[in-house]
Amino acid sequence: MTDLYKKLARHLDKMPAGFPATDSGVEVKILERLFTQEEASIVLGLNMWPEPVPVIAQRLAMDPEILGDTLMKMSRKGLIFRSGKDDSPSYMAIQFVIGIWEFNLNRLNPDLIRDVNEYLPQYMKKSWVKHKTKQLRVIPVSKEVTVELATMPYETAEEIISKQKKIVVSDCICRKEHDMVGQTCDYPMEVCLCFGSGAYYYEGNGLGRSIDVKEALAILEKGRQAGLVLQPGNAKDPGNICMCCGCCCQVLGNLKKYEQPAKAVHSNYFARIDADECVGCGACMDRCHMDAVVMEDAAKVNLDRCIGCGVCVPVCPSGAIALVKKPRADQYDPPENTFETYLTMARERGNI
Repeated sequence: MTDLYKKLARHLDKMPAGFPATDSGVEVKILERLFTQEEASIVLGLNMWPEPVPVIAQRLAMDPEILGDTLMKMSRKGLIFRSGKDDSPSYMAIQFVIGIWEFNLNRLNPDLIRDVNEYLPQYMKKSWVKHKTKQLRVIPVSKEVTVELATMPYETAEEIISKQKKIVVSDCICRKEHDMVGQTCDYPMEVCLCFGSGAYYYEGNGLGRSIDVKEALAILEKGRQAGLVLQPGNAKDPGNICMCCGCCCQVLGNLKKYEQPAKAVHSNYFARIDADECVGCGACMDRCHMDAVVMEDAAKVNLDRCIGCGVCVPVCPSGAIALVKKPRADQYDPPENTFETYLTMARERGNI
């Protein structure tokens, strides 16, 4: 049985985001918890692009009707992705992160959480940090960007949200899993936004509820006031916006352990503090998720740690903090869409 799951692990590792092996083999244990043997065998025959049931059935030499029922059940369990109309859906394999793990929001249990928390720091080291193109990027809320700064529509959360036609909000899986093991934080739970086909998938699987642009913007403002870091998918037309905290978020929490987290994120801004205006209250230090602010005679930003999220800006009582746009040579121009992002990631990993 273990050989089957090792094969599945290697299959997932060939995807753009990777699923690297560990010395302990905890990644195999995770798959054993999530997939039956039949489900694991089926995923080995799926591609990372949507295909109708008859095409998949022919490849796997299975009865289309029986396979169709199984694929639907697997997609509802968050093991594969489903798109298209309910009477003629298409299915595709998905990555472990961002994908299978997030889609199992409603199937969390302490054993799975323990194994995933053991695995993800190793995943971050072996895959996320190692490769240039990430699955997420960091953007500010427009209120934290001064009018003097020229911004593109994909650089602020309001612009991304306002053009969406289908939005679903869900609980943050990172805060939910921490809550389940007694590590609850005070940040709001229902703040993660999903758009387009992903939103229909979330809604159909009972992972979230459909909202309009007005409510999405209100949730964004709640996240801003709470001091959450905005991480949309790494594309000009992203499929999601996560609102993250350094205490629970697997990405931020692991990046925080590095000496130079700024080098491991896609961001076009950094914070600057006017020492003459700083009153030394320390509010920005308390707000920062990356420990990027140090106090000397006045607060000072460590640019190796600042990820340009802007959460420090609104809590400064003297208005001493501002976001500054990086020099043009250091600015990041994200791919047009998620497909291009994954294509770029796959090329960097040598998978195509």
